[in-house]
Amino acid sequence: MGMGLVGRRLRPAEYSAVLIDPNIATDLMDGGPAEAVAGRSVDLDKAWHGVHFLLTGTAWEARSDLGMAVLGGEPLGDDLGYGPVRLLDPRGVSRVAAALAALDREEVRLRFDRVRLRALEIYPDIWDEPDVLEDYLLPNLDDLVAFYAQAAAAGEAVLLAVT
Repeated sequence: MGMGLVGRRLRPAEYSAVLIDPNIATDLMDGGPAEAVAGRSVDLDKAWHGVHFLLTGTAWEARSDLGMAVLGGEPLGDDLGYGPVRLLDPRGVSRVAAALAALDREEVRLRFDRVRLRALEIYPDIWDEPDVLEDYLLPNLDDLVAFYAQAAAAGEAVLLAVT
């Protein structure tokens, strides 16, 4: 068990419902029928903080579009233990998707710095593992890029939560 990031794309009706009653965001993050959320979510598991570091070079900065990909959004509802559910509106999703699409893969690889990851206490502390970049962080980053690209193409909002 540990902290993991989950993202969920919102259909227009779900987005409207969240705007009317932000408390339903938590229920939406809990899923609902499997067919309703199939292909509409991303689970970065414990890679979320390392992915954020690869995107921003920081532990917690979320002001840039790349920073918003993992730690952005408007807080909604109660603290789930590691903070509340957060909402990115469709415009924010489009900006994040564009920033992710423009990523230079080699630049991302060069940001991977085991010493800095430990110094900044990036979760989880697994940075000495030999293939952690290629086998763990980059595949999760790819999932995040695809998730935002699909959400942006559909004009959707996104909910994010560290659970």
